[in-house]
Amino acid sequence: MLSINRVSETLTLTTPIGELLKERGLISDKDLAQALAMQAEVGGLLGQALQRLGAVTEEALLEALSDQLDLPVAAPHLLPDSLSAFTDAAQVLNLPPSWFLAHRAVAWFEPASGDDQDEPQILFVIAADPLNLELRERLEVEVMRRAAATSDDGEEAASGPIIIEYMLASNQLIDMCLARIQRTTSETDEDDEFADVTRLREMAEEAPVIDFVNNLLATALKENASDVHIEAFEHSFVVRYRIDGVLHARQTQSRARFDAIASRIKLIGGMDIAERRLPQDGRHTVRFAGNDIDLRISSVPSTWGESLVMRLLRKQSELPDLEGLGLTGRTGAVLDEILKSPNGVMLVTGPTGSGKSTTLYRGLERIDDGYRKIITIEDPVEYDISGITQIQVKPEIGYDFANGLRAILRQDPDVIMVGEIRDGETARIAAQASLTGHFVLSTLHTNSALAAVTRLEDIGLEPFLIGACVRGLMAQRLVRKLCDDCAVEQRSEIGEKLLMQAMRDGAPMQAPETLRWRKAVGCDACEGTGYRGRIAVAEIVKLEDEMREAIVTGASVQKLFTIAREQGFLTLFEDGVQKAAEGRTTIEEVRRVCGDEAG
Repeated sequence: MLSINRVSETLTLTTPIGELLKERGLISDKDLAQALAMQAEVGGLLGQALQRLGAVTEEALLEALSDQLDLPVAAPHLLPDSLSAFTDAAQVLNLPPSWFLAHRAVAWFEPASGDDQDEPQILFVIAADPLNLELRERLEVEVMRRAAATSDDGEEAASGPIIIEYMLASNQLIDMCLARIQRTTSETDEDDEFADVTRLREMAEEAPVIDFVNNLLATALKENASDVHIEAFEHSFVVRYRIDGVLHARQTQSRARFDAIASRIKLIGGMDIAERRLPQDGRHTVRFAGNDIDLRISSVPSTWGESLVMRLLRKQSELPDLEGLGLTGRTGAVLDEILKSPNGVMLVTGPTGSGKSTTLYRGLERIDDGYRKIITIEDPVEYDISGITQIQVKPEIGYDFANGLRAILRQDPDVIMVGEIRDGETARIAAQASLTGHFVLSTLHTNSALAAVTRLEDIGLEPFLIGACVRGLMAQRLVRKLCDDCAVEQRSEIGEKLLMQAMRDGAPMQAPETLRWRKAVGCDACEGTGYRGRIAVAEIVKLEDEMREAIVTGASVQKLFTIAREQGFLTLFEDGVQKAAEGRTTIEEVRRVCGDEAG
C-alpha cells in the first residue's frame, strides 16, 4: 500500500511564486522581470533565478514556497542520526547514490513505531526541486516495487503502508546530506579532470556550483559573519564562518567538489583560475536580498589545494553608534573632545577587524555639520556615508594613499580620513595637512594607543612633528557581548580580584555600585555560544602640553603612560574588566582578546 504527500493538483490555480514574493514586498517588478529573463535564457526555477540575482534570500523564498506548495521546510534536527541512513535507503530503493547526487535529493526511512505491523513507514524526501516529476515517479515506482516484492516474500517488516513525505530544504542542508552520502561511498578523485582549465571554467558555471557559492554568501550574511573560510584537506574541504570574531565550522564537503567551487569563487573575484601555485587577491560586488555586498577574496596555496577567504563588507549595513559600540563614559567624553579639534591628527590603532573603521565613520558623522567639506580615501570603501566624498585607492595604477592624499588637499577639504597610514610618506603628508588647518583621522597598526608614537617615529616622523600635530591616540579591540536572552548572573572571584588589582595599580576605575558579573550559557538566539554581537574595549589619550613636551624630548612609553594615567587613562584590559563587571561581557572573553595584564 502506498500513500504520497502530493502537491495540490490545483497548483496552477495558486498564486505564482513571483507574484507571491511581490505581494510580500520581498521583490520588485524589476527583480521579477530580470529573473524571468534569466529563466528564459538558462532555464531552471524562477526562485533560483531570483536568488542568483540577489533579489531574495533563500530563507524568505523557502517560506513563500512552503505556503504556496503546502510543503514543510525540513529542519536540521529532523535528519537521521545514523550516517548511513541515506545510503541504506538508497540500497532499499535500488537506487545508486549517484542518482540522488544528480537530482540533489536525499531520502531516508523512519520505521514504524511499536509492534503494530499495520503502522505506516515514512519515507522522508528532501530535494532542491521536490516537484521534479522524474524524481517523484522514480521514487514512487521503487517504493511500489519494494512493497510488491516484500509482499510476495511474506516479509512482515514491510507489510504496513508506506507514506512518502516530500519536504523543502535549504541548499546548505541538502549539501550537508549529500556530503554524508559521498563520505559513505568509495568514489575516487579524478585529478586529471580538474587539470583542464576549460573544464574547470565549465564546472564553475554549472548551476549546482553557482547555487552552492551563492548559498555560502547568503548564509554568511544571515549569520552576520565577517569572513567565509574555505579550506581544502586530503579527502574533504571545510567551510567556516567568522562570527563575532570567532570561527565556527559550518560544512564539511567532499574534496571532489572543491576545485569547481574554488574556481567559481576565483572567477567572481576576477582571479586566474589556472594559477594555483601563487597567492592571489580579488574583489567583486554582489547583490543579495537587494543589498550590495563588497567581497575581498584571498587565495593562498596549501598542502592539499588552496585556502580561500572571502571578507564581506556590507555597504548599506546599519553601523552601531559610538555608544552602541561601547565607547561610553570617559572614553566617549575624551573622544568627543578630540573630534572637536579644528585641526591636527587623530589616530585609532588596532589589528584588522577591531572596529577601527566603524569608530572613524561614526566620528565623521558626528562632526559632519553640513558646513565642512569631508573627504575620505580608503582601501576599500567599506560603507557609504551620505554627504561625504569617498575615494577608493587603486594601487595597481599607482593611485595609493600618499598620491590620493596629495590630490585631496587640492579639493579644499576641512576634514580628511585616510584609511590607513602605512608608510612614512603618507604620515608626513597627513602631518603637514594637519599643520595647515586640516583635521585628519586615520588608523595605524599597533598594539596600544601610546605605541603609536613609537610607530610614527619608526616610519620616519620626527618627534617634534608628532608632538605638534597629533591631537589624540586611541586603541581598541572588539569583545563578544553576552547574550541577553540566556546570560545569568554569577559572581566572578577572578573578575573581582582583577578589578581590585587594577584599582591598586592606579587605574581610575569606578567599581559598579552593584557588581553584575554574568556568565555565558547558550541558547537558540545565540546559536549556543552564549554571546551575541560585539562591543569595543578601548584606551584613549588626548595629547596636552605635558604629553607633547615628553614626546618632543624623546620620553619612553612608560613615561608617557605615567602622564596619561594622571589624565584618567585606562588600558584596554582595564576597560574590559570594567565592562565585565557591568555584565556586558565576561572576564574569559576579555582575556581571550586582550591577554591578561594582571598575570
